[in-house]
Amino acid sequence: MKATPLSNCERRFLLRAIEERKRLDGRQCYDYRNVRISFGADRGCCIVELGKTRVLAQVSCELVPPKPNRPTEGILFFNLELSPMAAPGFEPGRQPELLVKLNRLIERCLRNSKCIDTESLCVVAGEKVWQIRLDLHLLNHDGNIIDAASIAGIVALCHFRRPDVSVQGEEVTVYTPEERDPVPLSIHHMPICVSFAFFQQGTYLLVDPSEREERVMDGLLVIAMNKHREICTIQSSGGIMLVKDQVLRCSKITAVKVAEITELIQKALENDQKVRKEGGKFGFAESIPNQKITAFKMESAAVDTNNVEEQAEEIITNADPPSEVFAKPILHTAGTAQIGEGIENSWGDLEESEREEAAEEEGESEVTVFECQKMETEDTSTVRETKKDEPIVLSDSEEEEVVILEPEELPKKTRTQTNSKQENTSKKAFPKRRKKKRAAH
Repeated sequence: MKATPLSNCERRFLLRAIEERKRLDGRQCYDYRNVRISFGADRGCCIVELGKTRVLAQVSCELVPPKPNRPTEGILFFNLELSPMAAPGFEPGRQPELLVKLNRLIERCLRNSKCIDTESLCVVAGEKVWQIRLDLHLLNHDGNIIDAASIAGIVALCHFRRPDVSVQGEEVTVYTPEERDPVPLSIHHMPICVSFAFFQQGTYLLVDPSEREERVMDGLLVIAMNKHREICTIQSSGGIMLVKDQVLRCSKITAVKVAEITELIQKALENDQKVRKEGGKFGFAESIPNQKITAFKMESAAVDTNNVEEQAEEIITNADPPSEVFAKPILHTAGTAQIGEGIENSWGDLEESEREEAAEEEGESEVTVFECQKMETEDTSTVRETKKDEPIVLSDSEEEEVVILEPEELPKKTRTQTNSKQENTSKKAFPKRRKKKRAAH
């Protein structure tokens, strides 16, 4: 695990707070964080939250041949995984020293303490036994992983149910949950780990250290105990030397914490069993409180729609009149307007850039009108010259009329008028030619 190291300023601040008997989350030195247990829809699946540290536990089973040296005992397998989702310092595909240490501690806590009766897992001696597999996944790391993992492991084992089995001769029959009710595991006691962090060579002691407190601690003491005050395992790590009185003091604190956590686990198991028997809703989705955004349901509130009009009239009559009324509000900026009654309209006010564009458009329109008038005068002059010199020959092709749209004033002579004049001159020239031909005959 490659965690980002703390700066010297942060380290001095944490140590100074511990010397003054203060913690960052407001707890006292011997206080434990809140423990929350939620069960999944399947048996043997649960999530344990120790403060912000979250661990998911899942139990599964299968029939396998037993070990040669223990033919009448079942097999227990434990596995803890640290994924990068829990903390950026965890690398996937590698087993750091912390992971190996945690797996060994969980095995000593749950397997070596003989909390599960492994002989009850035997189906046929020397041939088939149950293998119970416990998988623990760290979802979020905020310190004290071993305590959260031990609580999640024992809760999942207590919540798990294996299929029922019957043996007739050499034939083994495994029944489904619909045929026969599953059978719980035989659990003698519930060992729970409690961690203690030491600072300044054992001078100061904290229970349930957080992630930042673990970075500056000098040593760690883990004690696994059941509610009968039987120590299942104990482990000390770090470069500190503890005296006998310190260990006894920690064991007394562990006995109190284990009794409280065991009572909490039993209540959670009883509530889940009661809900499943009554046919109520259960699972992770139901354990999410409604106050969060990720809630799947919301309580419906009844709305009374009777006498709505009377209530509205009473509210209007009892309402106070507005303090100030603006009949004609003034708009201080040009080019803005509002929709409503009594509002001054200022859309007609043009800015300087708009005025320049309008002036340029007017100049261009005057130039186009002048060019049109010049072209029309040239056309009329050419028509007059054809009258004097060349005769006009009619053709069957239709003449196209050109219409020019002008902005302000129309010129006196347009192309349509010139076309009509050409038609009149052609009609007058045609009978003259006929008269000349008759005179020749």
